[in-house]
Amino acid sequence: MLPQKQAEEAAIVTSGVAALNNEMEQGGGGDGKGEDEEAAHGLSMTSLLWHGGSAWDAWFSCASNQVAQVLLTLPYSFSQLGMLSGVILQLFYGLLGSWTAYLISVLYIEYRARKEKENVSFKNHVIQWFEVLDGLLGPYWKAAGLAFNCTFLLFGSVIQLIACASNIYYINDRLDKRTWTYIFGACCATSVFIPSFHNYRIWSFLGLGMTTYTAWYLTIAAFVHGQVEGVTHSGPTKLVLYFTGATNILYTFGGHAVTVEIMHAMWKPQKFKYIYLMATVYVFTLTLPSAAAMYWSFGDQLLTHSNAFSLLPHSGWRDAAVILMLIHQFITFGFASTPLYFVWEKVIGMHDTKSICLRALVRLPVVIPIWFLAIVFPFFGPINSAVGALLVSFTVYIIPSMAHMLTYRTPSARKNAAEKPPFFLPSWTAMYAVNAFVVAWVLVVGFGLGGWASLTNFVKQVDTFGLFAKCYQCPKPQQPPPFSAPGPQMQHH
Repeated sequence: MLPQKQAEEAAIVTSGVAALNNEMEQGGGGDGKGEDEEAAHGLSMTSLLWHGGSAWDAWFSCASNQVAQVLLTLPYSFSQLGMLSGVILQLFYGLLGSWTAYLISVLYIEYRARKEKENVSFKNHVIQWFEVLDGLLGPYWKAAGLAFNCTFLLFGSVIQLIACASNIYYINDRLDKRTWTYIFGACCATSVFIPSFHNYRIWSFLGLGMTTYTAWYLTIAAFVHGQVEGVTHSGPTKLVLYFTGATNILYTFGGHAVTVEIMHAMWKPQKFKYIYLMATVYVFTLTLPSAAAMYWSFGDQLLTHSNAFSLLPHSGWRDAAVILMLIHQFITFGFASTPLYFVWEKVIGMHDTKSICLRALVRLPVVIPIWFLAIVFPFFGPINSAVGALLVSFTVYIIPSMAHMLTYRTPSARKNAAEKPPFFLPSWTAMYAVNAFVVAWVLVVGFGLGGWASLTNFVKQVDTFGLFAKCYQCPKPQQPPPFSAPGPQMQHH
């Protein structure tokens, strides 16, 4: 009976894969128009700017979402880690992040294949990571995925608001950073009008262009400025600082908490497998030169300046970089908050509503806690590290690796897998070994040591600046000269 049962399972899964491929060819991921339908409508301006579902759209989304405000904190991380560790850890975590993004894409395809055999339609439903975990491993994994993913995306959105206030302050310091957070919270709330990742085509393209400009501005400006007088490069000096910097880099290349939503917006999601790796390779050309150049130029001064803009002299080029980063942070806020909107819509039963205005209205309550937390914890660099250690470590490294091992733990599951092991690692045993290494490394180094260091640093910031800090790491106002005997210049005071 066992061989017969395995044969039946194989037939079912095969039929599911065939149906999935057929749907992908005809209609895409389920939340937008298919490629054929696009062609039928011609190359209208709306389709060019709004309806994105190609592999290029996914690449732009991944690359744009991966590096936003963290580009400005990586020089700070280099000052904590030292040059050599900074470069090595970027390369290491970039590859690690690409691997787990690949695992997530494989599990998504597996989930879709199994659901297709049950004739489940996703025409008006956006699949999310916690639903993949639920379908493959059950409700406990769903709860874990939902808790970690939503909390990570919540604080990811918070970080964008903090970054907006931190950046604009370097152009206009007449308002304090807390006031700017109020203003940009209202601006970012307009992201409720963007229905799904299918509609981020032009924004992803522009966002990547903006970070590319900013990265090369930082690199060139640092070299033009040269090394500051008496520059020192003493990092690493303390374990707390070292592992805080390491977890910020862990966070940098852990931006694939929205991988499933990006895949679902594609016309052919099976093409996603290596897109995140290609996006990471491009991101290396932005992060490595800019962080290394800034650290070379300013050295240990970066230890007290978590935003790289704060050390560069005022100029039109810097103002342009600040403005472009502000726009990109609005885009990244939308990337981080849109999955939260989906979850909220599903909770209140409004996810299949087609009215954009009605969906925007029901999404607004999600923005309020994001806004509030950005005002409570305005710590730009330290919050990145804390989120990386406590949330990113599980959300995008540990859980995907463990989920992949458990999904394919039986010979039957491996035999009938919708996606076989990749060409560069064709053995299931080798895949298990890599996954086990990822889990162990991130659990000990990322969550354990990184969590200890990040929380220690975070608590220090709270003790130093306090909650609801009005202007975190702002220059202290110059004190007036001490009172002296009145002279002619004081007569009209």
